[in-house]
Amino acid sequence: MTLARFFGRSVIFGQQRSRLVVVRNVLLLLLVLAFAWIAPLYYRIAEASEQQELRHADVIIVLGAAEYSGHPSPTFKARLDHALDLYKRGLAPIVIVTGGSGADTKFSEGGVGRDYLVEQGVPDTSIIAEMQSSDTHQSAERVANIMRANNMRTALAVSDGYHMYRVREMMAKEGIDVFAAPRPQTKQLSLMQEILVNLRECVSYTLWKLHIT
Repeated sequence: MTLARFFGRSVIFGQQRSRLVVVRNVLLLLLVLAFAWIAPLYYRIAEASEQQELRHADVIIVLGAAEYSGHPSPTFKARLDHALDLYKRGLAPIVIVTGGSGADTKFSEGGVGRDYLVEQGVPDTSIIAEMQSSDTHQSAERVANIMRANNMRTALAVSDGYHMYRVREMMAKEGIDVFAAPRPQTKQLSLMQEILVNLRECVSYTLWKLHIT
């Protein structure tokens, strides 16, 4: 091997090594930044999931969940039952149930929720069904519009615990004061399940903040 070829290869190797070092440092920086964002966000989501801020408000909001051919899923039923309890305790005179139809063209989550509450004795005049939203962000915007149109400013939000922080932030952006009223858990999650649920919620919240969803 000639001396020139040796030094040429040495230069190429040195350049490749330098690029690898730069890539490694960039990835390390991204990991540090991601942790700096996720760690406090995870804590706030976990903290909000445990809070019950029960107080009098203008309205109770029930975030929609799956419905099966006109019947609420177990998760949705648990949310509706919790809202029913809050209504019977006199904490708010109106219940707003959210959720569109999704793949089911015959029923909507909001409509199914309204029908269920009526069956449980809540007057139809005390229920507003929001039946167009397809996700939490749309629900927050549409509910805020309904509330502003009816001079309502405060709400008790009923959903799963992990959902509370994002719901509260979305509604606050719309100028609505929201108090967390997560539904009681019907079964205890394992530590790993709880971690995964909260991490998934971190992703959902981050996508919303980045205006991706």
